[in-house]
Amino acid sequence: MKSFKNKVVIVTGGGLGIGQATSHAFALEGASVCIADINEQAGENLVEKIKQFGGRSIFVKSDVTKGKDCKKIVDETVKEFGGIDVLINNVGIQPLNSYKNIEDTTEEIWDSIINVNLKSYFFMSKYSIPHIRNRGKGVIVNTASVQGLQSDKLVPAYAASKGAVLSLTRQMSLDYAKENIRVVAVCPGSIDTPLLKDAVSLSFDKVDEGIDEIGNKHPLGRIGDPSEIANVILFLSSEKASFITGEYICVDGGLMAKGAWGG
Repeated sequence: MKSFKNKVVIVTGGGLGIGQATSHAFALEGASVCIADINEQAGENLVEKIKQFGGRSIFVKSDVTKGKDCKKIVDETVKEFGGIDVLINNVGIQPLNSYKNIEDTTEEIWDSIINVNLKSYFFMSKYSIPHIRNRGKGVIVNTASVQGLQSDKLVPAYAASKGAVLSLTRQMSLDYAKENIRVVAVCPGSIDTPLLKDAVSLSFDKVDEGIDEIGNKHPLGRIGDPSEIANVILFLSSEKASFITGEYICVDGGLMAKGAWGG
């Protein structure tokens, strides 16, 4: 039996990278999935891919920095599928022009990162929780990062946003534990996504060589695949993780065990 049959899941940033892998994995396990993304082509392509194996999904084009768009995601999900069981706050950005120290970080860059990586988690949780409550129980999974635990150079806004996601995860878990709503987080290491490849292009002439070098810094000797994050998100969202809340899991090839990886 598929482990998420009759469950409804929202994935923000669901069209590419970790979000794409997560949306696809939930659909394979029988969930009805709302793919929320600003990238229309990626979202629509994924809906078609899910349709090919008989999965159920919708795409909602949205700018999650805006409260009204986040409410639209929730409203369209409930209208189409009847409720919400799991919210995956996954969307995140680290623009190429954001790799600066705090003095050189503009207000515009700071706000854009914080609004996507943190404020959207607030909006999506705010509007989803009443519908999750109506189900009697549910799960919110927040995508943080190893950079929320130990930072690297020149990423002040990104590091701040991911640290805040971990703190928000702990706090929300306390407020909603008695309502059987679990709130957990994942902290990916370096994962094979467009975001990582963009970052690598800043420092390496050949992206593949850069990825190999970054992978070698991980004790497992490689970067991760988005599906490896999706697998952990599915576990955390399942009854197999029913006694886990307010916690995070590093899916990082051993980076945090290694210690001082930044710089």
